[in-house]
Amino acid sequence: MTRVLLTGGSGFIAVHVLEALLTQGHSVVTTVRSDAKAQMLRDTFPNYGTDKLDFAIVADMAEEGAFDEAVKSDPPFEWVIHTASPFHFNITDTKKDLLDPAIIGTTGILNAIKKNAPSVKRVIITSSFAAIFSPKIGNRPGYTYSEKDWNPTTEEDAIQDPPSGYRASKTFAEKAAWDFIETEKPSFTISTMNPPMVFGPIHPKLQTLDTLNTSNQRIRDMMVGKSQDEIPAAGVYVWVDVRDLAVAHVRAAERPSAAGKRFFVTAGYYSNREIADILREQLPDVASKIATKGGEFPEGEHAVQYNQEAAGLMFLVGYFEYDNSRTEDILGIQYRSLQDMVKDTIPTLQAVGA
Repeated sequence: MTRVLLTGGSGFIAVHVLEALLTQGHSVVTTVRSDAKAQMLRDTFPNYGTDKLDFAIVADMAEEGAFDEAVKSDPPFEWVIHTASPFHFNITDTKKDLLDPAIIGTTGILNAIKKNAPSVKRVIITSSFAAIFSPKIGNRPGYTYSEKDWNPTTEEDAIQDPPSGYRASKTFAEKAAWDFIETEKPSFTISTMNPPMVFGPIHPKLQTLDTLNTSNQRIRDMMVGKSQDEIPAAGVYVWVDVRDLAVAHVRAAERPSAAGKRFFVTAGYYSNREIADILREQLPDVASKIATKGGEFPEGEHAVQYNQEAAGLMFLVGYFEYDNSRTEDILGIQYRSLQDMVKDTIPTLQAVGA
């Protein structure tokens, strides 16, 4: 059994990480913003006492010293998994609502660990494909993205619009973490998880149709008839199931070979058209509400091969290639299929009214 601090425990990704940790018998303290959030998690995992699941209130992770007390524990922590970071576009101030919480939250917890938790040896940080992908260059047909790539975004880019602000927040926060390791030379190592679109089942006690994570909103919209005229383009055409991402976080903490590395955690390509097709197959009663045009994978002259296994098709697409071999070789991740993800997600969305 390992004692683990998990930040942002009620978040979409974090609650699956929490479930993976508890299932494996670890003892977890998770930070939440309020007592109400703590109670919601208690209700979600009622079979775990305080020796296995406990809470620390961190109301605002952008405040100086926000994590100073949270990192203290008896027995002491050995791992910290830092998932807490804003991911939404309902903002009024990019710096205040996105950049500061992400950057200060990340450097703040690393400083707190160094000062107050010398027992911690492994820190896992949830970053994003947004910190890898370069939107200025576009889809880059024929180029292979991997952990070696960095988004070249600037502070000027960040204030252009909320999506740019989000991408910048993930990039700046992750770079700040690696810079911390380089300059402060703490006794712990870090690994970062860099997932693209994250889909998958929700925990109905923690989310409603109005508070879904941004990726799952696409599935919700199709289920409730918001895509009757045309299926929207995906924008980002690589994805991962949240359950696989959760396992990746835990294995990165468990395996010494993961220390000091980034991980591009992706199952591969998808399109909103494929999701729509699966929904129509699984939900014949709502099939008429889902458009049959639009949402295809982009095509182009300089293209990569895309194997659409569900349809038995192989065709050329104008999009980048990806290299997720590190997640398979070091973390041993075997990715779920898009069909299994959608099938498992449907009943959890129905449970909250979809």
